[in-house]
Order: sequence, then C-alpha cells, then structure tokens
Amino acid sequence: MNIEQLRNTGCTPLKGKQHALDVRQAREVLSLLPGWELGPKADEIFKQFRFDDFVSALTFVNALGWIAERENHHPDLELGWGRCRVRFSTHDVGGLSMNDFICAAKTEALLAG
Repeated sequence: MNIEQLRNTGCTPLKGKQHALDVRQAREVLSLLPGWELGPKADEIFKQFRFDDFVSALTFVNALGWIAERENHHPDLELGWGRCRVRFSTHDVGGLSMNDFICAAKTEALLAG
C-alpha cells in the first residue's frame, strides 16, 4: 500500500475490536504519512500543522471538516493562531483503524495542492 492508495480509498463504518490495528500494523501504515506520529497509548495518530496566520489555519480546518463529513470519520482538532493539531482515532474499535490512516492521507492531500 502507498499514500496514493490511502487517499483514493473511502472510509467504511467499523465497529468492534476486530477492526483495530495492532501497534505493528499501525507503525507500518504510519510510515507512509510524513510527520504523523503515534500517540503514547498507540490508540491515535496526530500531526501539528503550521500556517502563516489564523485565517489560513481556519481555512484548513473548514476544508478538513468537509472531508470528515464526507468520509463520516471525524478528527479531534485543536486550532490556534497559525497552527492546527489533528488527531485521528476510531472510538468504535477502541483504537486505530484503517479509517484513521485514510483520513490522515486525505488531510495531507489538502496541503499538497
């Protein structure tokens, strides 16, 4: 799998631990996403994005919100002046699922053009 395949995949509804990725699987997919990190409990991925001003960060958040709604997979966001921290996890599986990595790849595509 590569980042382009992640970007072109849609999220699917997932429930139950059987859909959770283990730490090894999560690290393997995470290696496709530059700058993204595994949370301390390995139950989330996150990245801090930097912008020149508040309006640029807010524009990014609004665009990401549209993608999250379309995919029905929503990040936790922390917005501040010139920055946005994005965190993905799948509460319905109790950790990380492929949906988190799909949405992280789509997040990267926002800034790629």
